[in-house]
Amino acid sequence: MSATHAVTFWNGIYAARSAATDPQPNDLLTELVSNLSPADALDLGCGDGGDTLWLADLGWHVTAVDISAVALARLTDLAISHGLGNRVTAEQHDLRKSFPHGRFDLISAHYLHTPFDLDRATVLRAAAHALCPGGRLLVVDHGSTAPWSWNQDPDFRYPSPREVAAGIALDPATWLVERADSPRRIATGPDGRTAEVTDHVLLIRRTV
Repeated sequence: MSATHAVTFWNGIYAARSAATDPQPNDLLTELVSNLSPADALDLGCGDGGDTLWLADLGWHVTAVDISAVALARLTDLAISHGLGNRVTAEQHDLRKSFPHGRFDLISAHYLHTPFDLDRATVLRAAAHALCPGGRLLVVDHGSTAPWSWNQDPDFRYPSPREVAAGIALDPATWLVERADSPRRIATGPDGRTAEVTDHVLLIRRTV
C-alpha cells in the first residue's frame, strides 16, 4: 500500500472517534521510566498522546511522532492546553520512509503495529542507533489479540521479545537487553470493555 493509503487509513481511525481529552500513559511506560531523570525522549507512534503528555509533565522534552496528522494536531492542542507546549514537538513521519533526527535518552515504541508493510526491525534498529550512551529503547508489543483490536486474524503470530531483539541484530558490545518478557494484565479498550491481554516487553540500553 502507498504512503497516501496509510495516512488516509490512520487519519480515518482517529477522526472516527472523539478527541481524547485526558489520554492516559501506558502502564509499562510508567513502571519502567518513573525513576529515570528527565531528558530528551522520542515517542514513536504517539497516537492520542497519553505517553507524550505524561513524559512532558515529568519534565521530559518529547518528540512525538505519528503517521496521522489528525492525531498530531489533537496532541499539539492538548499539550498547549496542559501547559506543556514548550516540551512537546509533534512530527509527522511514515516510518517506512523517514525517521526523526536527533539523539534521545529514551525512545518509546508502544504497540507499533500496522496493517501496512513496515520493516519494524529497520525502524527499531534506527531507534537504537538514535540513543545517547546510557539511553534506553522501550518496545512494547501486543502478545495477544484484544477483542477491540483491528487485527482479528486468529492465525496471526506475535513475535516474542527475544525474537524482536534478534531481528534488530544489535552489537552486544554497544547495546544491552535489560528486559525481555511477556507479562499479562487487564486492559480497557476504547469502548470501555476489559480483557486480559499479553504484552511483549523489550528494554534495550545503549552502553557506550
